Amino acid sequence: MPSFAKLPRPADTRLAVRITPDALRRVRAGHPWVYDQSVLNVSHEGAAGDLAVVFDADRKFAAIALWDPTSPIRMKVLHHGKPATVDRAFWVKRVSAALERRAPLVARGDTNGYRCINGENDGMPGLVLDRFDRTYVLKLYTPAWVPHLTDLLPVFDELLHPDAMVLRLARSMTPEMLFGLEEGDALLGTPPTEPVMFQECGLTFEADVVHGQKTGHFLDQRDNRAFFRTLVHGARVLDLFASTGGFTVYGAAGGATEVLAVDISEPTLAVATRNVQHNAHLREVAACRVRTTVADAFREVDRLAHNGVRFDAVVVDPPSFAQRQFETTRALAAYAKLTELAVKVLRPDGLLVQCSCSSRVTADEFYSTVARAAARAGRPLDEIRRTAHGIDHPVTFAEGAYLKAVFARVPAAGRADP
Repeated sequence: MPSFAKLPRPADTRLAVRITPDALRRVRAGHPWVYDQSVLNVSHEGAAGDLAVVFDADRKFAAIALWDPTSPIRMKVLHHGKPATVDRAFWVKRVSAALERRAPLVARGDTNGYRCINGENDGMPGLVLDRFDRTYVLKLYTPAWVPHLTDLLPVFDELLHPDAMVLRLARSMTPEMLFGLEEGDALLGTPPTEPVMFQECGLTFEADVVHGQKTGHFLDQRDNRAFFRTLVHGARVLDLFASTGGFTVYGAAGGATEVLAVDISEPTLAVATRNVQHNAHLREVAACRVRTTVADAFREVDRLAHNGVRFDAVVVDPPSFAQRQFETTRALAAYAKLTELAVKVLRPDGLLVQCSCSSRVTADEFYSTVARAAARAGRPLDEIRRTAHGIDHPVTFAEGAYLKAVFARVPAAGRADP
Protein backbone atom coordinates (compact mmCIF):
# COMPACT_ATOMS: atom_id res chain seq x y z
CA MET A 1 0.00 0.00 0.00
CA PRO A 2 1.19 3.57 -0.68
CA SER A 3 2.30 5.83 2.12
CA PHE A 4 -0.32 8.48 2.71
CA ALA A 5 2.06 10.39 4.99
CA LYS A 6 3.62 11.88 1.85
CA LEU A 7 0.34 13.21 0.52
CA PRO A 8 -0.25 16.96 0.77
CA ARG A 9 -3.19 18.42 2.64
CA PRO A 10 -5.44 21.23 1.43
CA ALA A 11 -4.30 24.63 2.66
CA ASP A 12 -5.99 25.87 5.81
CA THR A 13 -6.68 29.23 4.17
CA ARG A 14 -9.24 29.06 1.41
CA LEU A 15 -8.85 30.91 -1.83
CA ALA A 16 -11.29 33.76 -2.40
CA VAL A 17 -12.23 33.93 -6.06
CA ARG A 18 -14.28 36.25 -8.22
CA ILE A 19 -15.50 35.05 -11.61
CA THR A 20 -17.27 36.60 -14.59
CA PRO A 21 -21.00 37.31 -14.36
CA ASP A 22 -21.75 34.65 -16.96
CA ALA A 23 -19.72 32.03 -15.10
CA LEU A 24 -21.42 33.04 -11.84
CA ARG A 25 -24.85 32.52 -13.39
CA ARG A 26 -23.80 29.06 -14.59
CA VAL A 27 -22.42 28.09 -11.18
CA ARG A 28 -25.56 29.24 -9.41
CA ALA A 29 -27.57 27.16 -11.88
CA GLY A 30 -25.57 24.07 -10.86
CA HIS A 31 -22.86 23.84 -13.51
CA PRO A 32 -19.78 22.12 -12.02
CA TRP A 33 -17.01 23.82 -14.03
CA VAL A 34 -15.33 27.22 -13.99
CA TYR A 35 -12.81 27.74 -16.77
CA ASP A 36 -9.54 29.61 -16.31
CA GLN A 37 -10.63 32.52 -18.54
CA SER A 38 -13.67 33.04 -16.31
CA VAL A 39 -11.54 33.74 -13.21
CA LEU A 40 -11.26 37.50 -12.64
CA ASN A 41 -9.10 37.50 -9.52
CA VAL A 42 -7.84 35.19 -6.77
CA SER A 43 -6.85 36.17 -3.24
CA HIS A 44 -3.56 34.24 -3.36
CA GLU A 45 -1.76 31.45 -5.18
CA GLY A 46 -3.22 28.01 -4.58
CA ALA A 47 -2.14 24.41 -5.08
CA ALA A 48 -4.13 21.58 -6.63
CA GLY A 49 -6.86 20.53 -4.22
CA ASP A 50 -7.04 23.73 -2.21
CA LEU A 51 -10.59 24.86 -1.52
CA ALA A 52 -11.70 27.95 -3.42
CA VAL A 53 -14.73 30.01 -2.41
CA VAL A 54 -16.57 31.90 -5.13
CA PHE A 55 -18.01 35.24 -4.05
CA ASP A 56 -20.29 37.55 -6.00
CA ALA A 57 -19.73 41.30 -6.42
CA ASP A 58 -21.37 41.92 -3.01
CA ARG A 59 -18.99 39.48 -1.31
CA LYS A 60 -21.79 36.95 -0.81
CA PHE A 61 -20.99 33.23 -0.93
CA ALA A 62 -21.85 31.53 -4.22
CA ALA A 63 -19.96 28.22 -4.26
CA ILE A 64 -17.02 26.22 -3.01
CA ALA A 65 -14.77 24.29 -5.37
CA LEU A 66 -11.57 22.34 -5.79
CA TRP A 67 -8.81 24.53 -7.21
CA ASP A 68 -6.91 22.98 -10.12
CA PRO A 69 -4.12 25.19 -11.51
CA THR A 70 -3.08 22.39 -13.90
CA SER A 71 -6.32 22.42 -15.89
CA PRO A 72 -8.26 24.81 -18.14
CA ILE A 73 -11.21 23.84 -15.91
CA ARG A 74 -9.67 25.83 -13.09
CA MET A 75 -12.37 25.11 -10.53
CA LYS A 76 -14.38 21.93 -9.95
CA VAL A 77 -17.49 22.96 -8.01
CA LEU A 78 -18.38 20.86 -4.98
CA HIS A 79 -21.28 22.88 -3.62
CA HIS A 80 -23.27 25.99 -4.49
CA GLY A 81 -25.95 27.97 -2.71
CA LYS A 82 -25.51 28.49 1.01
CA PRO A 83 -22.09 28.30 2.73
CA ALA A 84 -20.88 24.79 3.61
CA THR A 85 -17.97 23.29 5.49
CA VAL A 86 -16.06 20.62 3.60
CA ASP A 87 -15.26 18.13 6.33
CA ARG A 88 -15.88 14.46 7.13
CA ALA A 89 -19.63 15.02 7.53
CA PHE A 90 -19.72 16.69 4.11
CA TRP A 91 -18.02 13.71 2.44
CA VAL A 92 -20.19 11.15 4.27
CA LYS A 93 -23.32 12.94 3.11
CA ARG A 94 -22.08 13.30 -0.46
CA VAL A 95 -20.97 9.66 -0.85
CA SER A 96 -24.09 8.34 0.92
CA ALA A 97 -26.32 10.31 -1.45
CA ALA A 98 -24.55 8.78 -4.45
CA LEU A 99 -24.95 5.28 -3.06
CA GLU A 100 -28.62 5.88 -2.33
CA ARG A 101 -29.23 6.74 -5.99
CA ARG A 102 -28.01 3.23 -6.86
CA ALA A 103 -30.20 1.52 -4.27
CA PRO A 104 -32.81 0.30 -6.81
CA LEU A 105 -30.05 -1.35 -8.83
CA VAL A 106 -28.57 -3.02 -5.75
CA ALA A 107 -32.01 -4.18 -4.63
CA ARG A 108 -32.40 -6.28 -7.78
CA GLY A 109 -29.85 -8.70 -6.34
CA ASP A 110 -28.40 -9.83 -9.68
CA THR A 111 -25.82 -7.07 -10.20
CA ASN A 112 -22.75 -6.26 -8.13
CA GLY A 113 -20.82 -4.44 -10.84
CA TYR A 114 -21.83 -0.79 -11.31
CA ARG A 115 -20.69 2.81 -10.95
CA CYS A 116 -20.97 4.14 -7.41
CA ILE A 117 -19.87 7.73 -8.07
CA ASN A 118 -20.15 9.35 -11.48
CA GLY A 119 -17.93 12.38 -11.11
CA GLU A 120 -19.58 15.77 -11.56
CA ASN A 121 -23.00 14.16 -11.81
CA ASP A 122 -22.74 12.98 -8.21
CA GLY A 123 -21.16 16.18 -6.93
CA MET A 124 -17.57 14.88 -7.01
CA PRO A 125 -16.10 16.35 -10.21
CA GLY A 126 -13.15 14.49 -11.70
CA LEU A 127 -13.63 11.37 -9.53
CA VAL A 128 -15.17 8.04 -10.53
CA LEU A 129 -15.74 5.05 -8.27
CA ASP A 130 -16.72 1.70 -9.76
CA ARG A 131 -17.68 -1.48 -7.94
CA PHE A 132 -16.79 -5.02 -9.00
CA ASP A 133 -18.24 -7.21 -6.25
CA ARG A 134 -16.03 -6.53 -3.19
CA THR A 135 -13.33 -4.73 -5.18
CA TYR A 136 -13.66 -1.05 -5.98
CA VAL A 137 -11.76 1.11 -8.46
CA LEU A 138 -11.19 4.79 -7.76
CA LYS A 139 -10.24 6.72 -10.89
CA LEU A 140 -8.98 10.28 -10.64
CA TYR A 141 -9.10 12.69 -13.56
CA THR A 142 -7.58 15.63 -11.67
CA PRO A 143 -4.78 15.98 -9.10
CA ALA A 144 -7.13 18.19 -7.07
CA TRP A 145 -8.39 15.03 -5.33
CA VAL A 146 -4.98 13.86 -4.12
CA PRO A 147 -4.89 16.11 -1.01
CA HIS A 148 -8.37 14.88 -0.05
CA LEU A 149 -7.67 11.14 -0.20
CA THR A 150 -6.61 11.03 3.45
CA ASP A 151 -10.12 12.21 4.40
CA LEU A 152 -12.03 10.31 1.72
CA LEU A 153 -10.60 6.82 2.14
CA PRO A 154 -11.88 6.30 5.71
CA VAL A 155 -15.33 7.37 4.47
CA PHE A 156 -15.19 4.84 1.63
CA ASP A 157 -14.00 2.17 4.03
CA GLU A 158 -16.82 2.88 6.50
CA LEU A 159 -19.61 3.01 3.92
CA LEU A 160 -18.46 0.29 1.50
CA HIS A 161 -16.26 -2.13 3.48
CA PRO A 162 -14.24 -3.08 0.37
CA ASP A 163 -11.86 -5.99 0.16
CA ALA A 164 -9.71 -3.71 -1.96
CA MET A 165 -9.81 -0.27 -3.55
CA VAL A 166 -7.55 0.16 -6.56
CA LEU A 167 -6.31 3.51 -7.84
CA ARG A 168 -6.54 4.29 -11.56
CA LEU A 169 -5.38 7.55 -13.08
CA ALA A 170 -6.13 9.67 -16.12
CA ARG A 171 -3.28 9.85 -18.63
CA SER A 172 -2.88 13.54 -17.89
CA MET A 173 -1.80 12.78 -14.32
CA THR A 174 1.99 13.04 -14.11
CA PRO A 175 4.22 11.64 -11.30
CA GLU A 176 4.90 15.06 -9.80
CA MET A 177 1.15 15.47 -9.22
CA LEU A 178 0.85 12.20 -7.31
CA PHE A 179 3.33 12.38 -4.42
CA GLY A 180 4.31 8.73 -4.66
CA LEU A 181 0.95 7.32 -5.70
CA GLU A 182 1.00 5.06 -8.76
CA GLU A 183 -1.44 3.50 -11.19
CA GLY A 184 -2.78 0.26 -9.73
CA ASP A 185 -1.96 1.05 -6.10
CA ALA A 186 -4.26 -0.50 -3.51
CA LEU A 187 -5.58 2.44 -1.53
CA LEU A 188 -7.43 0.01 0.72
CA GLY A 189 -6.85 -3.71 1.14
CA THR A 190 -4.60 -5.74 -1.15
CA PRO A 191 -4.42 -5.27 -4.93
CA PRO A 192 -5.87 -8.27 -6.80
CA THR A 193 -3.37 -10.35 -8.75
CA GLU A 194 -6.04 -11.85 -11.03
CA PRO A 195 -9.13 -10.51 -12.79
CA VAL A 196 -12.02 -9.79 -10.45
CA MET A 197 -15.24 -11.72 -11.07
CA PHE A 198 -18.57 -9.89 -10.77
CA GLN A 199 -22.22 -10.20 -11.70
CA GLU A 200 -24.20 -8.08 -14.16
CA CYS A 201 -27.89 -8.90 -14.62
CA GLY A 202 -27.15 -12.44 -13.46
CA LEU A 203 -24.28 -12.94 -15.92
CA THR A 204 -20.66 -13.37 -14.87
CA PHE A 205 -17.83 -11.17 -16.14
CA GLU A 206 -14.22 -10.57 -15.27
CA ALA A 207 -12.57 -7.20 -14.84
CA ASP A 208 -8.86 -6.46 -14.90
CA VAL A 209 -9.11 -3.60 -12.45
CA VAL A 210 -5.35 -2.94 -12.42
CA HIS A 211 -4.47 -2.97 -16.12
CA GLY A 212 -7.78 -3.07 -18.03
CA GLN A 213 -9.30 -0.23 -20.04
CA LYS A 214 -10.93 2.53 -18.00
CA THR A 215 -11.64 0.84 -14.64
CA GLY A 216 -11.68 -2.72 -15.99
CA HIS A 217 -15.08 -3.06 -17.68
CA PHE A 218 -17.50 -0.81 -19.57
CA LEU A 219 -20.31 -0.65 -17.04
CA ASP A 220 -22.33 2.04 -18.79
CA GLN A 221 -23.81 -0.27 -21.45
CA ARG A 222 -25.48 -2.63 -18.95
CA ASP A 223 -29.06 -1.58 -19.70
CA ASN A 224 -28.51 -1.63 -23.46
CA ARG A 225 -27.00 -5.09 -23.24
CA ALA A 226 -29.93 -6.31 -21.16
CA PHE A 227 -32.46 -5.01 -23.68
CA PHE A 228 -30.47 -6.50 -26.55
CA ARG A 229 -30.67 -9.87 -24.82
CA THR A 230 -34.47 -9.83 -25.13
CA LEU A 231 -34.39 -9.28 -28.92
CA VAL A 232 -32.01 -11.89 -30.31
CA HIS A 233 -33.46 -15.35 -29.67
CA GLY A 234 -32.58 -17.54 -32.64
CA ALA A 235 -30.53 -14.76 -34.26
CA ARG A 236 -27.16 -14.74 -35.95
CA VAL A 237 -25.31 -11.75 -34.42
CA LEU A 238 -22.40 -9.58 -35.51
CA ASP A 239 -20.78 -7.66 -32.63
CA LEU A 240 -18.52 -4.90 -33.96
CA PHE A 241 -15.99 -3.26 -31.62
CA ALA A 242 -16.78 -6.16 -29.31
CA SER A 243 -14.07 -5.30 -26.76
CA THR A 244 -14.38 -7.70 -23.80
CA GLY A 245 -17.60 -9.20 -25.09
CA GLY A 246 -20.41 -7.48 -23.24
CA PHE A 247 -22.93 -7.61 -26.08
CA THR A 248 -21.54 -10.96 -27.19
CA VAL A 249 -22.29 -12.61 -23.84
CA TYR A 250 -25.74 -11.04 -23.58
CA GLY A 251 -26.50 -12.12 -27.14
CA ALA A 252 -25.53 -15.70 -26.37
CA ALA A 253 -27.52 -15.65 -23.13
CA GLY A 254 -30.50 -14.33 -25.07
CA GLY A 255 -30.60 -17.39 -27.26
CA ALA A 256 -28.64 -16.26 -30.31
CA THR A 257 -27.52 -19.22 -32.37
CA GLU A 258 -24.22 -17.62 -33.38
CA VAL A 259 -22.21 -14.51 -32.46
CA LEU A 260 -19.22 -13.19 -34.40
CA ALA A 261 -17.25 -10.77 -32.23
CA VAL A 262 -14.92 -8.38 -34.07
CA ASP A 263 -12.32 -6.16 -32.46
CA ILE A 264 -8.90 -4.86 -33.43
CA SER A 265 -7.41 -5.91 -30.06
CA GLU A 266 -6.50 -9.56 -29.63
CA PRO A 267 -6.11 -9.28 -25.82
CA THR A 268 -9.60 -7.83 -25.36
CA LEU A 269 -11.10 -10.55 -27.54
CA ALA A 270 -9.32 -13.09 -25.37
CA VAL A 271 -11.18 -11.60 -22.41
CA ALA A 272 -14.41 -11.79 -24.42
CA THR A 273 -13.82 -15.50 -24.96
CA ARG A 274 -13.28 -16.02 -21.24
CA ASN A 275 -16.40 -14.03 -20.42
CA VAL A 276 -18.39 -16.39 -22.64
CA GLN A 277 -16.80 -19.34 -20.85
CA HIS A 278 -17.72 -17.86 -17.46
CA ASN A 279 -21.36 -18.25 -18.49
CA ALA A 280 -21.12 -21.62 -20.24
CA HIS A 281 -23.21 -23.22 -17.49
CA LEU A 282 -26.21 -21.46 -19.01
CA ARG A 283 -27.97 -23.62 -21.58
CA GLU A 284 -28.36 -20.78 -24.09
CA VAL A 285 -24.70 -19.78 -23.89
CA ALA A 286 -23.53 -23.37 -24.23
CA ALA A 287 -25.67 -23.79 -27.34
CA CYS A 288 -24.45 -20.59 -29.02
CA ARG A 289 -21.53 -20.72 -31.43
CA VAL A 290 -19.24 -17.80 -30.54
CA ARG A 291 -16.38 -16.86 -32.84
CA THR A 292 -13.90 -13.98 -32.61
CA THR A 293 -12.06 -12.13 -35.36
CA VAL A 294 -9.16 -9.74 -34.78
CA ALA A 295 -9.69 -7.06 -37.41
CA ASP A 296 -10.49 -3.43 -38.09
CA ALA A 297 -14.29 -3.26 -37.80
CA PHE A 298 -14.74 -1.03 -40.86
CA ARG A 299 -12.74 -3.34 -43.08
CA GLU A 300 -14.20 -6.54 -41.69
CA VAL A 301 -17.84 -5.58 -42.10
CA ASP A 302 -17.06 -4.34 -45.62
CA ARG A 303 -15.46 -7.70 -46.38
CA LEU A 304 -18.44 -9.57 -44.97
CA ALA A 305 -20.83 -7.52 -47.08
CA HIS A 306 -18.76 -8.12 -50.21
CA ASN A 307 -18.83 -11.87 -49.53
CA GLY A 308 -22.58 -11.90 -49.08
CA VAL A 309 -22.53 -12.80 -45.37
CA ARG A 310 -25.72 -11.71 -43.58
CA PHE A 311 -26.81 -11.43 -39.95
CA ASP A 312 -30.06 -11.07 -38.05
CA ALA A 313 -28.58 -8.49 -35.65
CA VAL A 314 -25.60 -6.14 -35.78
CA VAL A 315 -24.19 -4.22 -32.81
CA VAL A 316 -22.03 -1.17 -33.53
CA ASP A 317 -20.48 0.10 -30.29
CA PRO A 318 -17.29 1.99 -31.23
CA PRO A 319 -14.96 3.97 -28.97
CA SER A 320 -15.32 7.73 -28.88
CA PHE A 321 -14.52 9.22 -32.27
CA ALA A 322 -14.49 12.80 -30.95
CA GLN A 323 -12.26 13.51 -27.97
CA ARG A 324 -12.19 17.20 -28.98
CA GLN A 325 -14.83 19.46 -30.46
CA PHE A 326 -13.03 19.89 -33.79
CA GLU A 327 -13.24 16.12 -34.32
CA THR A 328 -17.05 16.09 -34.34
CA THR A 329 -17.42 16.29 -38.11
CA ARG A 330 -15.07 13.37 -38.60
CA ALA A 331 -16.88 11.40 -35.90
CA LEU A 332 -20.27 11.89 -37.56
CA ALA A 333 -18.79 10.74 -40.88
CA ALA A 334 -17.49 7.59 -39.14
CA TYR A 335 -20.91 6.87 -37.61
CA ALA A 336 -22.52 7.30 -41.02
CA LYS A 337 -20.03 4.97 -42.68
CA LEU A 338 -20.59 2.32 -40.03
CA THR A 339 -24.36 2.55 -40.47
CA GLU A 340 -24.09 2.13 -44.23
CA LEU A 341 -21.84 -0.90 -43.79
CA ALA A 342 -23.93 -2.46 -41.01
CA VAL A 343 -27.25 -2.33 -42.88
CA LYS A 344 -25.61 -4.03 -45.87
CA VAL A 345 -25.01 -7.18 -43.81
CA LEU A 346 -28.44 -7.21 -42.17
CA ARG A 347 -31.17 -9.53 -43.34
CA PRO A 348 -34.65 -8.07 -43.91
CA ASP A 349 -36.18 -6.98 -40.60
CA GLY A 350 -32.79 -7.40 -38.97
CA LEU A 351 -31.87 -5.56 -35.77
CA LEU A 352 -29.37 -2.68 -35.74
CA VAL A 353 -27.98 -1.48 -32.41
CA GLN A 354 -25.76 1.56 -32.87
CA CYS A 355 -24.12 3.48 -30.06
CA SER A 356 -22.10 6.63 -29.43
CA CYS A 357 -20.04 7.37 -26.33
CA SER A 358 -18.87 10.86 -27.30
CA SER A 359 -20.19 13.87 -25.40
CA ARG A 360 -18.98 16.05 -28.27
CA VAL A 361 -21.63 14.50 -30.51
CA THR A 362 -25.14 15.49 -29.46
CA ALA A 363 -27.96 12.98 -29.38
CA ASP A 364 -29.81 14.80 -32.18
CA GLU A 365 -26.69 14.81 -34.37
CA PHE A 366 -26.10 11.14 -33.77
CA TYR A 367 -29.64 9.92 -34.37
CA SER A 368 -30.14 12.02 -37.49
CA THR A 369 -26.77 10.92 -38.89
CA VAL A 370 -27.59 7.23 -38.41
CA ALA A 371 -31.08 7.60 -39.87
CA ARG A 372 -29.87 9.49 -42.96
CA ALA A 373 -27.05 7.01 -43.57
CA ALA A 374 -29.40 4.02 -43.42
CA ALA A 375 -31.81 5.75 -45.80
CA ARG A 376 -28.99 6.52 -48.25
CA ALA A 377 -28.08 2.85 -48.20
CA GLY A 378 -31.65 1.98 -49.15
CA ARG A 379 -32.43 0.47 -45.71
CA PRO A 380 -34.35 3.14 -43.75
CA LEU A 381 -34.82 2.41 -40.06
CA ASP A 382 -37.92 1.47 -38.10
CA GLU A 383 -36.81 2.65 -34.67
CA ILE A 384 -37.66 0.55 -31.63
CA ARG A 385 -36.02 2.56 -28.88
CA ARG A 386 -33.55 5.34 -28.16
CA THR A 387 -31.60 5.05 -24.92
CA ALA A 388 -29.23 7.08 -22.79
CA HIS A 389 -27.67 6.69 -19.35
CA GLY A 390 -28.47 4.08 -16.72
CA ILE A 391 -29.28 4.77 -13.09
CA ASP A 392 -25.63 4.46 -12.03
CA HIS A 393 -24.50 6.98 -14.67
CA PRO A 394 -26.74 9.98 -13.84
CA VAL A 395 -26.43 13.19 -15.85
CA THR A 396 -26.85 16.58 -14.18
CA PHE A 397 -25.28 18.93 -16.75
CA ALA A 398 -25.18 19.05 -20.53
CA GLU A 399 -21.54 18.10 -20.97
CA GLY A 400 -22.05 15.06 -18.76
CA ALA A 401 -24.33 13.40 -21.32
CA TYR A 402 -22.28 11.18 -23.61
CA LEU A 403 -23.99 7.80 -24.07
CA LYS A 404 -26.75 7.28 -26.61
CA ALA A 405 -27.93 4.28 -28.57
CA VAL A 406 -30.61 3.45 -31.10
CA PHE A 407 -32.32 0.08 -31.53
CA ALA A 408 -34.01 -0.28 -34.91
CA ARG A 409 -35.38 -2.82 -37.33
CA VAL A 410 -34.08 -2.56 -40.87
CA PRO A 411 -36.75 -3.49 -43.44
CA ALA A 412 -35.96 -5.09 -46.75
CA ALA A 413 -34.57 -2.67 -49.32
CA GLY A 414 -37.29 -0.48 -50.79
CA ARG A 415 -39.95 -1.40 -48.20
CA ALA A 416 -40.00 1.98 -46.52
CA ASP A 417 -39.50 5.53 -47.71
CA PRO A 418 -36.12 7.16 -46.97
